Amino acid sequence: MPAVSKAPAATRVSAPPTFLPLPLLVALFCVLWSSAFAGAKLALADCPPLILLTLRLLLAGAIMLALAPLWDKGARRHGLPPIRRRDIAALIGIGILNNAVYLGLNWTALTFTSSAYTAVLTSCLPLLVALGAGPLLGEKMSPAKWAGIALGLIGVVIVLRSRLAGAHETMAGTLLIGGGVTALAAGTLAFKYLAPRGGIWSGNAVQCLAGGLALIPVALATESTGDIRLTANLIGGLAFLVIGVSIGGYGLWFYLLTRASATAASSLHFLMPPLGLFFGWLLLGEVVPPLDILGIVPIALGIWLVTRPTKGTG
Repeated sequence: MPAVSKAPAATRVSAPPTFLPLPLLVALFCVLWSSAFAGAKLALADCPPLILLTLRLLLAGAIMLALAPLWDKGARRHGLPPIRRRDIAALIGIGILNNAVYLGLNWTALTFTSSAYTAVLTSCLPLLVALGAGPLLGEKMSPAKWAGIALGLIGVVIVLRSRLAGAHETMAGTLLIGGGVTALAAGTLAFKYLAPRGGIWSGNAVQCLAGGLALIPVALATESTGDIRLTANLIGGLAFLVIGVSIGGYGLWFYLLTRASATAASSLHFLMPPLGLFFGWLLLGEVVPPLDILGIVPIALGIWLVTRPTKGTG
């Protein structure tokens, strides 16, 4: 379970208490987040990436905005402070980083890379966050945590070498995914540093709508609506991405960020490679090379080292 650090007051009160235990929420987040790569890959066969992403974000944002007064009522009862203009501005900026840039680059890459490879590279997030968490957030990194991040990266490199050496993936796709995960790291650090006020649902709604609106001109300028084919895969995939991932997955992600340090929360992404490999195999029939399985071992050990509580933390 991630070690909980002392977060700014605005961050601590932004999420209402939950009746579900934290380990169960962590497991649910990991399943939803990792399955999103395969779900997106399935839907992208019948719709250009940026158009599909724009639809997903606008639909999810509209639904959450409508439900926010109901869901955030509990947060208000537990002392949610009033939202300010700077909070709205922060949520808009974070939404553009996490949704428009991160997902836009990732989904473009998914049109010619495997979902499993995308999941593996995205698991580099904890290293990028850890590099910024010290100077920006004052988070202390113990030698054990650095060792855990190193082990996690070793596992990622094993899978990376397996995929590139076998000519299964391309450098262009690798660079797009790398740019996306860098944007996600920046959004994660900004969320913890700026600690914007607002409930989980209203805050997530603002971020989705900001990302969707920012993508509209780019999507219309680079893609054609004539390439959209209304198939069962597209409709089902879009529904899952809107409800399961944008509303469920991102809602859980920001909830976990309010309950754990940025480094501990982001280290959950080391679980994405094995889950991403599994969902890619299960839903898309993607081949899993033996070296991919080998890479899971240091990844599992790394996440244990990074997320285990240290003395003096709860």
